[in-house]
Amino acid sequence: MTLEEFFHQQPRVALAFSGGVDSAYLLYEAARLAQSVQAYYVNSPFQPQFELEDAQRLAQQLQVPLTVLPLDVLSDPQVAANPPDRCYFCKRKIFTALCSAAAADGFSTVLDGTNASDQAGDRPGMRALAELSVRSPLRECGLTKEEIRSRSRQAGLFTWDKPAYACLATRIPTGQAITLQDLQRTEQAEGILFSMGFTDFRIRLLGNCARLQLPSHQLSLLLDKREQLLSRLKPYYSAVLLDLEVRR
Repeated sequence: MTLEEFFHQQPRVALAFSGGVDSAYLLYEAARLAQSVQAYYVNSPFQPQFELEDAQRLAQQLQVPLTVLPLDVLSDPQVAANPPDRCYFCKRKIFTALCSAAAADGFSTVLDGTNASDQAGDRPGMRALAELSVRSPLRECGLTKEEIRSRSRQAGLFTWDKPAYACLATRIPTGQAITLQDLQRTEQAEGILFSMGFTDFRIRLLGNCARLQLPSHQLSLLLDKREQLLSRLKPYYSAVLLDLEVRR
């Protein structure tokens, strides 16, 4: 199946739009091929502010209406407890809210940006999508991450080379309760690294310490800016540590 064929079969769609590479490309194609498309961004403490800003920017460029749905995911004790399958409970809560909003707006088909490179065995959240009958056209049409980036570049989407960005909850060790304070300090700390020129990194919480995971080519930048980085991160953490198993 091609995307053209998919949107011929599903001409009116609601799209879960995160502002990332995959959902951005899917929104572009939906705007081009579907008769009607409405984008929904679920705004929770798990997403940093820049993701919302990217989503708003692209929706405006593509002239697709965007609904922002505030959601307190931490109100679900099964999400806040952070078990190994937290992503299932989180996706279930997010897409239940999104599907409800879409139905109220007259859309019966809800889409997400899962692609053919995503392995179902590694993603408990995909089980929640299946239970709620959410469709994943990129996956159904066999489009891999590499192909999506290539097509996005050809389409002129600013998201084409955007680094993968897992939600902020992934920075907190499994089994450790997730708090709003930890999510906020993670977002602020990662924002500091972005402002200093670092990309495609993670700041993991280890006790009350920050564990930095950087690509190998940015280690020299870290050494150059070590003192500045320490002074800016120490208000948030008792210590700042470097993970020598570099991020790939």
